[in-house]
Amino acid sequence: MARELELDLVEVADKANPPVCRIMDYGKYRYEASQKAKESRRKSTNVVVKEMKYRPKIGAGDFDTKTRKVEKFLGEGHKVKVTIMFRGREMQHPELGRRILDQVAQAVIDVGRVEIFPKQDGRNMTMVLAPDKKAQAAAAADKKKADADAAAAGTGSEDPIEAAVEAELAEEHLVDDLVAETEETIVEAEVEAIEQELADAETEAVLEADADLVTEADLGADTDVDGIIEAEIEAELGADAEDDEIIEAEIEVEIEAELGSDAEDADNPA
Repeated sequence: MARELELDLVEVADKANPPVCRIMDYGKYRYEASQKAKESRRKSTNVVVKEMKYRPKIGAGDFDTKTRKVEKFLGEGHKVKVTIMFRGREMQHPELGRRILDQVAQAVIDVGRVEIFPKQDGRNMTMVLAPDKKAQAAAAADKKKADADAAAAGTGSEDPIEAAVEAELAEEHLVDDLVAETEETIVEAEVEAIEQELADAETEAVLEADADLVTEADLGADTDVDGIIEAEIEAELGADAEDDEIIEAEIEVEIEAELGSDAEDADNPA
């Protein structure tokens, strides 16, 4: 049958009982299979992990430049590894690096999301961002809507009712923005107050520790002075005791001499 149709008889399931064969144009089948493989390779995305490095004391201009590059990488579909590099005494303040990572994540929230949260790795703190298709679509829709609203506002509205509604909506948005800014300002003030309290507490602890050290040093000095005075008093008492013993010995010698002279006078009467 295959020869009559000028096709090929291809065995497709040799393990079946009986084996399964198919009549086909095998050359055409191989060509279509290779084309499908090429198409799948073309559509597959090659995800590359980019890296962007920051410093804890980075300036505002450098921060904006690097963050724009991170946003560009995420928009191209790449993952981004954000690294904070610490040096020297900066290792004692990891909260500075965490604050910068949070700012980066907030700045690129429209195109990416945090895949691996910040973690300390030796002298570095790292965070991995991944593209967020949903956020990108929402941001694009919002931008498109904003452009349409701007175009409509530029041409002007002929309907006074529609114009009044738009004005009311704009006023509501303005009020919401003011409320949000006020809440953010209050939160920042509270955070600054807490940080100031912590700094004051640390300063008081340092001063108390210094005062304790000074007190201990004064007590040690007083103890040394007391020991010196006691040693001098003991030395003086010892010297007085030696003088008393010498005087007593001299008195005994004089008494014995007088007694001896009296005895001689008694033995030799005039």
